[in-house]
Amino acid sequence: MRCKTETSSSLTKSFLGNQISCSITECQGTYVGKEFINGEDIAHQFSNKMSAAVGDQLKVLYKTGAYSKVDFKNITMTTKGMGSGEVSYYLSIPFIAVNTKCNAYTSFDHVGGWNHAPALSQRKAQLQQLLLPGEHLDISKLKITAEGLQEYWIQWKHKTIQAKCE
Repeated sequence: MRCKTETSSSLTKSFLGNQISCSITECQGTYVGKEFINGEDIAHQFSNKMSAAVGDQLKVLYKTGAYSKVDFKNITMTTKGMGSGEVSYYLSIPFIAVNTKCNAYTSFDHVGGWNHAPALSQRKAQLQQLLLPGEHLDISKLKITAEGLQEYWIQWKHKTIQAKCE
């Protein structure tokens, strides 16, 4: 994956001819291509790429004093063509500004899958060690595209970056 930082509050990542762009208000991007290659869920890997970009952007925003968190309610997910072998997977993950650094979130992940329930309890167990002491994971309601992609989006306060918020 090639990564290029444009400004302190903007991030663009390119991979396999697709792009994710991040600003002070959101990260958004589209994966267009094969759903599966050699049995590997290639299209769903876009959720991993987006999660990494959002986590990176939340950290950039935090370090520049633009304290933010993800606006779960307004996440947009579409998976046009899913099931046909070729998919256009679009994601928009918006941010909400918060007043203080201790109300901000600096880490982001997901758990999900195509046409099956996400393994949320396992992901929660994996992420527990990354939490700021006394904090909890902030988890979205289950988001489901018309074609059956199911995702939970998860944010939390990074225990090292936000250590002063204990």
